[in-house]
Order: sequence, then C-alpha cells, then structure tokens
Amino acid sequence: MKTREKAPGSPVAAAIESPLLRKRLARAERESPKAAGEVLRILLLEDNEPDVELIAETMADSGLKFSIVTVNTLEKFESELGRRPPDIILSDYYLPAFDGSAALEIAKQFAPEVPFIFVTGVFGEEVVIEMLKKGATDYVMKTHLARLGPAVNRALRETKQRRDNTMAQEKLRRSHDQLRALTGHLQFVREGERTRIAREVHDELGQALTGLKLDLSWLAGRMPGKRALQRKVKAMSAHVDATIQTVRRIATELRPGVLDSLGLAAAIEWQTTDFQERTGIRCDVRIEIREAIHDRELSTLCFRIFQETLTNIARHAKATHVEVRLAQVDNELVLTVGDNGRGISEKEVVNASSIGLIGMRERVAQVGGQVFFFGLPSRGTTVTVRLPLNGALKLRAGAA
Repeated sequence: MKTREKAPGSPVAAAIESPLLRKRLARAERESPKAAGEVLRILLLEDNEPDVELIAETMADSGLKFSIVTVNTLEKFESELGRRPPDIILSDYYLPAFDGSAALEIAKQFAPEVPFIFVTGVFGEEVVIEMLKKGATDYVMKTHLARLGPAVNRALRETKQRRDNTMAQEKLRRSHDQLRALTGHLQFVREGERTRIAREVHDELGQALTGLKLDLSWLAGRMPGKRALQRKVKAMSAHVDATIQTVRRIATELRPGVLDSLGLAAAIEWQTTDFQERTGIRCDVRIEIREAIHDRELSTLCFRIFQETLTNIARHAKATHVEVRLAQVDNELVLTVGDNGRGISEKEVVNASSIGLIGMRERVAQVGGQVFFFGLPSRGTTVTVRLPLNGALKLRAGAA
C-alpha cells in the first residue's frame, strides 16, 4: 500500500517504504476497524526524516488504515491544504522557517474543522496552554509516541461528533424555519378566513335579521286591539334586536372593522375601551406614532398580540389598572402593556404549557421582532413588543 506522496528517490520516501514498515501498514489495513476503502488522510508537517518514520510506524501499529503526505515548508503546507484538506494534521512545533503557531493559524484559515495535533520534542507548559487556546486539538511528545494513536482516534471521534451535532442542529434549524413559515402561512390564512366570515356574518345574517325586525314592525301595525299578540310581537322584536347585537359582536371579535377602516391606533383605543367596559379594569392609552400604520399584515399582527395580552391580564393578573403605549421608535413599532397585578414569574415565562406566550413569541418572530415579559411579585407585569416596520415583508414572504 502506498502511504506517502514523496518525490521518487526521497530519503524519507525510502524510509517509509522500507519492507518492515510496508508489512506493518499491510497489517494495519487488514485489521483496521474503518470501512473498506476508507483511508485516513494525514498531513504531516515535519522536517526530521527519522521522526517521520517513527510517526508513520506508530500510526501503523495503531490499527488505522491511513496515507501520509509529508511537507516541511510553509508553501507546501498551504498548497496541500488548498488542494485537498486532510482528515487530520500532525505538526512539529519547531521548524526551520516557521513555528507551529503559524502552522496552526494557517490550518484554521484553510481547514478550520480538521483536527490539529502537535507532535513535538520540546513543548513548555505555557506554549501548550497557548496553542490549545488557539485551537489545537491535542499534543503528543515525541518521547511518548504511544499516545499518538489514542490521541488521533479521540480527535477523529470528537470531530465526527461535532460534525454530527452541527448537521443535527442545521437540520433542526431548517425544520424550525419550515414550521415557522407554515405557522405564518396558517396565521395568514386564518386571518383571511376571519375577515371573510366576519363580513358574511355581518352582512348576510345582519341583513336577514334586520329584515325580520322590519316584518315584525309591519305585523305589529296590522294588529290593532290585539294586545296579547302585540306584546308577543314586541318580545320577538326585542329578541331580534338582541340577536343583531350578538351578530355584530361576533363579527367584531372575528375581525374589528375599525382595524381596517381607521387603522391600528384606533383599533388599540377601541379594544382598550371595550376591555375596560367588560372587565371594570381602568385603562390608560398613549398613542405616540408619527403617522398611520398602513401595512395591513403588520397592524393585524400587532393587534392580535395586544388582544392576547389583554386576555392574559383578565384571566391571570388580578389587576385594577392597565397602561398601554403604542409608539414608533426609529424603524420599529413598539407596543408596551403594563398592569399592576400579581406579576408574572420567570417560571411562567418559560413554561412550555404557556400556549398564549408561545403564540406571541412565534407571531413576533415571523416578522423578525422581539417580545419581552417582565414581572415583579405584587407589582405587576410589563409586556414589550418590538416590531420592525418592514417586518410584514417577511410575513408575506412566509405566507406566499
């Protein structure tokens, strides 16, 4: 088996291809635990020919199937790294033209994922610490070459584990991105369905009920003297009125018309007033935006987060006062909602079963924004939402 890539006639090549070493390499290939045809490619940076032979013999005894390319100059080292990165780099520290520190820097530039092990004769403790900090994988003293095989095996295992972890993380990231895109698309579709259903409920059902009320009014006028029937018709008319109000409320909850007609600021004020009337919790609102937010998707997202925040306050906060602030800070839309309730705990913030908070985070993440939850016991909770004004572009891209 050819294990070196040296010029013909090279003393080092002759040493490596000696009959004894060839026999050891053949045995290593037969006993190697690696898959058939899988050869460990070693780049050895060494200028001492006897040391090259000792290192090769040690590797042959380790049971690994391998090939070695030996270089002893900076130019050849860079050339080999650029041509084909090896599986592992073994390097002396003291070389005639440069040292191992420079070699390590070059290796990290050309092949940052390749393990780098120093195999050297003299290595002070301070130098060891410095090289390990710079990214060296390990070091082996030439007086203890028995450690080389285990060091190489450990470095290869750790490198494989890092690569597997990186691949797993990348796969998880892609899955998360796909899930987030799907969530954004579902939110987009759901909002469209809400708008359509609200319009149909308001227009179709509302018109039908209004027509029924007019018919009842007409009927009541045609029954003079029949007080029992008139009372029944009036009761039916009152019931129709109540049903009309219910239909309007349902349509408004599905999609507030004020959000589409007057914009986000007006919708925030309307929702706050409605919340105050329903719960009895006093609310103060400050609107500090320089111009109307015309982007429908961004306005909808901000409004839905605001609704979820008010829902959480009504259910959990035990608050008596809420302060709401909607502002434009540079290129961000900032919504702040604070209450004087019991205060959300850190455990509740990170609780995986807090679906409402998770939903808020996902909505905000879809447009590249941020949401912060801060609570103090018995002093209330503050929710701050920061949304980039160009974030709706990401939302529409995910819904496409």
